[in-house]
Amino acid sequence: MLLPSGELRWADLGDATQIDGQIQRFLEVMRCGERQASPCYTPERLKPVAQALYRAIFAPLQTHLGEATHLLISPDSQLNLLPFAALVDDRDRYLIETYTLTHLTSGRDLLRLQHSVPSQQPPVVLANPNFDIADVRESLRIASTSRGGVRSADMTNLRFDPLEGSALEAEAIQPLLGKDAVVLTEAEATENALKQVQGPNILHLATHGFFLEDMNLGVGELSQVPIQVENPLLRSGLALAGFNQRDSDGEDGVLTALEVAGLNLRGTRLVVLSACETGLGDVADGEGVYGLRRAFVLAGAQSQLMSLWQVSDRRTADLMQQYYERLRQGEGRSEALRQVQLAALENPADRHPYYWAAFFFSGQWTPMDRL
Repeated sequence: MLLPSGELRWADLGDATQIDGQIQRFLEVMRCGERQASPCYTPERLKPVAQALYRAIFAPLQTHLGEATHLLISPDSQLNLLPFAALVDDRDRYLIETYTLTHLTSGRDLLRLQHSVPSQQPPVVLANPNFDIADVRESLRIASTSRGGVRSADMTNLRFDPLEGSALEAEAIQPLLGKDAVVLTEAEATENALKQVQGPNILHLATHGFFLEDMNLGVGELSQVPIQVENPLLRSGLALAGFNQRDSDGEDGVLTALEVAGLNLRGTRLVVLSACETGLGDVADGEGVYGLRRAFVLAGAQSQLMSLWQVSDRRTADLMQQYYERLRQGEGRSEALRQVQLAALENPADRHPYYWAAFFFSGQWTPMDRL
């Protein structure tokens, strides 16, 4: 733990395997109702699990926090998958009720965020891609080997349904982004179009995200054949127009994290990924998350708002509209999300953390210079 004074403090949290098990249990309880109309546990049923995890990983650190109200969190390993905002302290309060939380991909982000460059174009919104473009030609290969590595086998049968709610989302936020904002929907929401952006002030992507499990290409540790491990940046990405046919405007409609890292987002103040599972990625001890989070940092984006699991497109649209309204009022990028989440806690229909804790903020937390 690094304090503002530069003083370094630390606490031994114990066995990592045991903590990983607690994280897995917490996420299972949090997401147990994804295939039902609502989560199968009430917040009261979730809280004991959230509190046990709080005592394991956060309480040992809290004695060093003093009067701090804003925490910068650079998690490692399975902690990257944890919504810290939904941990419950010994006063029966969610952490988001006490702290503003900002994620960092690593401590080096603090150095990178000291330098900024001007935006190169107005905000760009891409929403509700047509995953089934009618003009189906021979499918293109996914993630060409010229871009490094082979695609995940699981990608072959992956298909996505429309996200009609994201069209309403784009309609709701467009007035908040200014008259110059570029909005791309349906057949225009292509991979090729996204690759043409040049440092927009804001990049808002309302589409499906995906993360595929690792596929080792080999025959076991005793084999004489070397095991080939997939590039993790090929196992997460975004689905764009033509995805289901792997054919759209000269591309395959699959924007992998590897391709995201090659975008020109220098000058982009904020990337919003209004999609499911966009915060996930390959978790490796000591290396953090090799997924869309890190890819957008590599592309030059200053900050990101992402999600750890799927939330209904209607609720997501409401959250995004409230978030941009707060940014227009001059609130900081992290604090704006916190206030939206606190408002959700006051709404009986949305108070379960499943609905609001999926979203987290990473990167530069200060207010937007203009919106």
